Amino acid sequence: MANILNVETATTNCSVSVSKDGNLISLIEENTPNYSHSEQLHVFMEEALKKASFSFSDLDAIAVSKGPGSYTGLRIGVSAAKGLCFALGLPLISVPTLESLAHQVPLDDNAVVIPVLDARRMEVYSSVFDATYKEIRKTQAEIIDPNSFSAYLDYDAIHIVGSGAAKCKEVLVDPKFQFLEALVPSAKEMAALSFKKFKTNTFEDVAYFEPYYLKDFVLQQKKRKT
Repeated sequence: MANILNVETATTNCSVSVSKDGNLISLIEENTPNYSHSEQLHVFMEEALKKASFSFSDLDAIAVSKGPGSYTGLRIGVSAAKGLCFALGLPLISVPTLESLAHQVPLDDNAVVIPVLDARRMEVYSSVFDATYKEIRKTQAEIIDPNSFSAYLDYDAIHIVGSGAAKCKEVLVDPKFQFLEALVPSAKEMAALSFKKFKTNTFEDVAYFEPYYLKDFVLQQKKRKT
């Protein structure tokens, strides 16, 4: 038996779920462009546990979305998850953000799903999964152009999902491309993925685990008025 608290803060969606043996028990989340994760996250954790009729002492592991995504969002989620693991003596599980996002889309046999998260300008973070949700192209940062993802045009359908889908929609015109711009990573899909890792004891080193930023963080400085 495994009771897991799942934490997703990689994007604008602050999301927390409680799962038991891979089954979703409770979910608390709010998607807001204000990135108020630092104020909401611990409240959402307590609400999700209360909704599941659990306490922190009932947990067997903490799972966190590992990225890529927002630098600040990832830091908040990982710091909170690691703090709980230290305090409660629990193992830490990391779930790739794009993998959990991909699981939001039901797929036919000859289809792929490409989760894309918005980065700067025409750049996105992306990965590619087949109909069994096996990763067939690893995560990378890439600039979208008319030839992007052309290697997958042999499939019947190509589902492009996430905050970066709007950029892709501007330049990818083949009718096989289907765009779902409103989807955001959620702790809901983390339930099954974290339990799968729990069963194989695939845990992170709590002391040294860091989010998967994919790119170095660049501080944007305001221009001085002249």
